[in-house]
This record gives sequence, C-alpha cells and structure tokens, in this order.
Amino acid sequence: MPTYQYRCSSCGNELEVFQKMTDEALTTCPACKKDALERVISASGGFVLKGSGFYSTDYCGSKTSLSESAPSGGCSTGTCPFAK
Repeated sequence: MPTYQYRCSSCGNELEVFQKMTDEALTTCPACKKDALERVISASGGFVLKGSGFYSTDYCGSKTSLSESAPSGGCSTGTCPFAK
C-alpha cells in the first residue's frame, strides 16, 4: 500500500498515511479539525528491488556503474565482457 504525505494549510501539521490508491484523499486535519489538509508530493524513500535476479545480477554479474559503457560483444554472444 502506498504512503501518502499530507500537510494542513491551516496549522502546518504534517502526517503520513497508508492508503489504497483507490481511497479518497483526506481533507480534515486530525490536529485542528479544519478541512485544510492537502496531499504533498514527496521525494521519500523511493522504489527499491532487493534480492537476486534483478538488474545487478541479470547482466553477467557486472560490477560496473551505469555510466560506464559496455565493451563490444556482450552477454548475448556467450562471452561476457564483464566476467572476471
């Protein structure tokens, strides 16, 4: 379930709420009880995939960064340019 951040434009109270995407946005501030609550766009934690089998382990066990370009050839040719 996504986490939404809200801020009250009346009293400045900030809160985070777990809600379904289909739930209506909250409008009443739990602190001042006024209908001044607004959803805030945040740059929180982000989306992280953990575990084997995704990205860092999918490409020949590459230890290089995304900014480095891959040498010619590649994993699909049967010779991994990053294999040690």
